[in-house]
Amino acid sequence: MAAIFTPGLKVAEHAIVHKDRRLPLEGQVTVAVGDQVTADQVVARTELPGKIYPVNLANKLGVDAGRLKEFLLKGQGDKVSEGELIAQTPGFLGLFKAEAHAIVSGTIESISTITGQVIFQADPIPVEVDAYINGKVVEVVPGEGCVVQSAATFVQGIFGLGGETKGVIAMGVNAPTDRLEASAIDDSMAGKIIIGGAYLDLAGLERAIAVGAAGVVTGGFDYDEIKEVLGYEVGVAITGGEELGLTLIVTEGFGSIQMAPATFELLQNKAGKRASINGATQIRAGVMRPELVVTFDDEEVPDQKVEAPEPVGITIGDQVRGIRAPYFGSLGKVAGLPVEPVVLDSGSKARVMEIEFENGELAVLPRANVEAIER
Repeated sequence: MAAIFTPGLKVAEHAIVHKDRRLPLEGQVTVAVGDQVTADQVVARTELPGKIYPVNLANKLGVDAGRLKEFLLKGQGDKVSEGELIAQTPGFLGLFKAEAHAIVSGTIESISTITGQVIFQADPIPVEVDAYINGKVVEVVPGEGCVVQSAATFVQGIFGLGGETKGVIAMGVNAPTDRLEASAIDDSMAGKIIIGGAYLDLAGLERAIAVGAAGVVTGGFDYDEIKEVLGYEVGVAITGGEELGLTLIVTEGFGSIQMAPATFELLQNKAGKRASINGATQIRAGVMRPELVVTFDDEEVPDQKVEAPEPVGITIGDQVRGIRAPYFGSLGKVAGLPVEPVVLDSGSKARVMEIEFENGELAVLPRANVEAIER
């Protein structure tokens, strides 16, 4: 049977998930291979160097740079606190003293009697990396981090905002065709991951932020409203660092698009379970998709060991999703895989596939305009 390879989103009830947990700088790994870890457990920590602050103290004190050290109350390498008095001139008859104070808590890194400049370095910033998911440490990279493995339910989205967070799954709608309205979001959803259906509007998102929800997963969301929330447009770079107040994952596309029934049912069955989500998205090189991971409890682990399947490509009958207008977000099945390239309306040649969409429409699309839904 003919088969092709094309990018796809993973939606799997049972999967083996590996999470690479790395520090931004060399530090200390606090776990060993074989350790069982929880999602909130710190697996590695380090300290980022504090910012550098140069200050011309000689000018501040009104003294010659060569005499600066005569008036310093602190020396090179000393710790200081923000606002602490670090230099003072005797003044005239005890009056008209000039003073200088530390502008940041940290360390005096250097003192120059040539320029009169003192360089402060702020206190280091502690950084801790948690396991993100419950699981087992299967690899440790000394000084850098580890890899955590777990059997889990794994759902990828098409676009996301916000970084890693965790919370209990709560249903905000009853069906994948329902809109997630602001009126359906209440204070009981604080700290939870709310599952929507076909659409989430700006009012609903703002309500979720207001009640303190950890995240929202929805089928569709308006692209134009992202700017309303963030105050700026999101480009093609990596998302995930936005200060949104929660993590947003869009599973189908922009606009009102019902969540894939299989995805909705999978999430509905996990209501009340704790999940880890990450909105980080990168569409270009090194594709990164937003994700939701629900690790299994001990009694839920499948009887048979679940292995990551080998990629087998798309074959006739497989479910796919359109990722370009006018079929963006539309679900369908592969009806045919012509071998020869076809001349498109643009005049260029490309390999195509025949798709039968859920509404019965049959369309011929370039393979680059389609993604697989891997299950």
